[in-house]
Amino acid sequence: MAQEQSPLTGIIEEDKVVIDFGEFEGKSVLEIADTRPEYYQFLLEQKDSGNFSIRRTKDKIFRLYIHQTFLN
Repeated sequence: MAQEQSPLTGIIEEDKVVIDFGEFEGKSVLEIADTRPEYYQFLLEQKDSGNFSIRRTKDKIFRLYIHQTFLN
């Protein structure tokens, strides 16, 4: 059976992607979706605008970044 894809992280499970900036640093995308839906919507808007990326770091964790100019 096919797994449902996240609108934000695609094929990577939302609990495996960690925010790497701001007041939510260290929280998973799934946690943000459950507790702060308005911020999750902001992240979706950043993705749609091309201002966002997910990278797998040396520690094997997927980290979500927003381009710095959009955080100021």
